[in-house]
Amino acid sequence: MASPETSPVPASEPIMQRIPEGWFWMGCDEGRDDEKPRHRVRVDAFELAAFQTTNEEYSRFLEATGHAKPLSWGDPNFSDPRQPVVAVSWLDAVTYCHWLRRLHHKHYRLPTEAEWERAALGGMENATYPWGECPPEELPEYAHRWKAGPEPVGLYSPNAFGLFNLGDNVHEWCADWYDPGYYSYSPEQNPRGPLTGSRRASRGGSWRHHIKVTRIAARSSIPPEFKYADYGFRVARSG
Repeated sequence: MASPETSPVPASEPIMQRIPEGWFWMGCDEGRDDEKPRHRVRVDAFELAAFQTTNEEYSRFLEATGHAKPLSWGDPNFSDPRQPVVAVSWLDAVTYCHWLRRLHHKHYRLPTEAEWERAALGGMENATYPWGECPPEELPEYAHRWKAGPEPVGLYSPNAFGLFNLGDNVHEWCADWYDPGYYSYSPEQNPRGPLTGSRRASRGGSWRHHIKVTRIAARSSIPPEFKYADYGFRVARSG
């Protein structure tokens, strides 16, 4: 079966957007128990990829390293070079970040949950979705999207920080271990999750779910070795 197409262009760095340092309200008191309590958090400035990591980008990593291909790699529903790569574990995503770090000598990594939520808010306060309060069902062409897999990245408008597909397309791995009660004891400054755990945190929506777009504050998690066809990632970079 055909694999995602590759480009002759040499490996290049992801398009990154700078997220300014600042305070924001994290969590949601009206959401699930693991989103409570809503609390004030500050994160340092960092950079986050404008797009979820694509098949085209990931193919360069595979070619350079010989890393095992995702289980979905030959599936035509997931093979468009501009679709986000899927069926990658948290361990795969971290390995990809380490490869970028060695290649470009910059500190690429996965974002923390706090960084992801700060970025998704786009500088807004009290927003439910990356675009504000408009229900997902009122988004352009919502009823016709995500039929058999994720969309190519960047088809619709970015948020105020220039980030695309935050809240939709695929779940995005975060750096943190997951604890449903973490918000009751997390630090105010640059929270990075508990020290240990059995599941890694993820954020964002999924093409495979009945409700395709996830609220900014919504949390999810699975064990770090799991590989699902609606799980991908985007990279962060420290200054």
